[in-house]
Amino acid sequence: MSAHVAIVTDSTAYLPQPTLVRHGITSVPLTVVLGDRALEDGTETSARALALALQKHRPVTTSRPSPEVFAATYRKAAEAGATGIISLHLSAEFSGTYDAAVLAARESPVPVRVVDTGMVAMALGFCAVSAAEAAEAGGTLDDAVAAAEKRAADTSAYFYVDTLDYLRRGGRIGAAQALLGSALAVKPLLELDGGRIELREKVRTASKAIARLEEIVAERAGSGQVDIAVHHLAAPGRAAALADRLRARVPGLVELHLSEVGAVIGAHTGPGLLGAVVSPR
Repeated sequence: MSAHVAIVTDSTAYLPQPTLVRHGITSVPLTVVLGDRALEDGTETSARALALALQKHRPVTTSRPSPEVFAATYRKAAEAGATGIISLHLSAEFSGTYDAAVLAARESPVPVRVVDTGMVAMALGFCAVSAAEAAEAGGTLDDAVAAAEKRAADTSAYFYVDTLDYLRRGGRIGAAQALLGSALAVKPLLELDGGRIELREKVRTASKAIARLEEIVAERAGSGQVDIAVHHLAAPGRAAALADRLRARVPGLVELHLSEVGAVIGAHTGPGLLGAVVSPR
C-alpha cells in the first residue's frame, strides 16, 4: 500500500484475507443480527448461523457500521502515515454504510474520498484492489479514486436466486416483480444496474437459468483480460462447477475467485444464491 493513500472498504466486498494483507486494505465489518445474536459479517460463524436461521425462518436483520467506527478507522490510517484515504463501499441503495462513512469523513484528520461504487461482493472488491494498485504505483488520492470508479463502470454482476422472496422481504426488489416470478414459477436471473438489483431474464428451470448465467458471463467477458468471481450461499457444488466451466470457457481469464457470500448479502438473497462478477482489467 502507498504510504500516502490508504484504502478502506467494507466486509461486503468479501475480499480474501491474503488480498487484504497484500494490498494493505482495511475492511470495516457490517453486522448481521440473528434473533438476539449480533455477528460480524464475513465470518464463517456468521455464514453458518445465517443459513440455519433462514432454514428455520428466524428473523434476520442487518446493520451498517456506525460513523464512529469509520472515524476510528480513518484516525488509525492517518496515525499510520496516510495523507489521504479512499473509502469504497457497497451501493447506497442497499445500505446506509456509505452515509455513515460520509459522516465520519467530515471529522477525519486527513482528506477522505468516500465512493459509492454501486457494487457489492467482489464487484466492490475488484474496485478496492484497483484503487490499491493505483496507490502502490505512486498515484495520488485522485488517481486511486479514478481507478476505482473506472473499474466499477467496467464491472458487471449477475446472479441467480432460487426465489425472490428474500429480496422482496428486504425491499431490494419490487413486490410486483417478486409476485410475477412466483406466479409463473420461473427462475430469475438478476443483475446490478445503477446500484440497484434489476430482473434481467426469467428462465423456466434452475438448470437452464444457471446455464444461461454461464452464457451471459462468457459473452460479457469476451476475449480480453478479465477477472471473475463466483459467489454462492449454501451451494458450494453448484458454484465450483460453474467456476470450472468458466475457467475452460473464458480465454482471457486472469484471476477467478470462488467464495461464499457473507451474512449481510445472504440475508437478502437466501440459500441457493449463485452469482458471477465479470471485471475487465
